[in-house]
Amino acid sequence: MNKESFVASWSGGKDSALAYYRALQSGGVPERIWTMFEEDEERSKSHALPLEIIQAQAGSIGVPLMIRGADWNGYEERFLDAMKECVDAGIPNGVFGDIDLEDHLTWVQTACAKVGMKAIHPLWLEPRRKLLEEFVNAGFEAYIVVVNTKMMPADFIGREFTIELMDELESLGIDSCGESGEFHTVVVDGPIFKKRVPIEFKGRHKRDGYVFLDVGLE
Repeated sequence: MNKESFVASWSGGKDSALAYYRALQSGGVPERIWTMFEEDEERSKSHALPLEIIQAQAGSIGVPLMIRGADWNGYEERFLDAMKECVDAGIPNGVFGDIDLEDHLTWVQTACAKVGMKAIHPLWLEPRRKLLEEFVNAGFEAYIVVVNTKMMPADFIGREFTIELMDELESLGIDSCGESGEFHTVVVDGPIFKKRVPIEFKGRHKRDGYVFLDVGLE
C-alpha cells in the first residue's frame, strides 16, 4: 500500500485496530475511519459502542471519522454510500479486518467493486492466534464489551484482552479470536493512538442472549 490513501472500516475493536496498524506498516496513508451504527446513530453495530467512544478513538488516532446509521435491511445501501463518498474524495482503498470468514470477504469485495473501491484485507488467512499475539505484543490495550452467552460465560465481560485470557478461553474450547461472534472488544490504547482513550465501565445489560458492557468516557 506504499503511499496509497485508504479508509479503514472501524468497529472500535481489536481486528479493525490491527488491520489499520498493518495498513500503516505497509506504507498506507490513512484518510478516514468509518463505522456503521444502528439506525439512530447512537451505538455502533455489533460492538454497541456509544458515539462518544468511537469519536474519542478517532480523535486519538488523528483521522476524520465517517459514520453511517442503518438497520440490517438497509446496511448494504449505506455501506455503498459511504464507500462511494470516499472514492469520490480520491480515496481508492478500503481496509477491512476480516480474517477467515469467506462469505464476509466475498460480500465486502463485491460491494466495494460496485463503487470502484479496492478492498484490502491485511489479516486475511493468517493464523488467528498469531494475529492475537501480535496485537497484544504490539502494545494494544483492549477489553471485552459484548459476550454472546450462548457461546461463552457472561463473566468474561469487562476482562482485558491478554495472552492469559486467550489461554483461558482456549482451555474452555472457546475461540480466543471471537471470530464467530463469541465476543467483541473495545480498543483504548496502542501504537496507532496518540494517547489512551479514557473509558469507564458504567454497568452492564442483557439483551437477546448477549451481555453488553455500558462503556463511557471518564
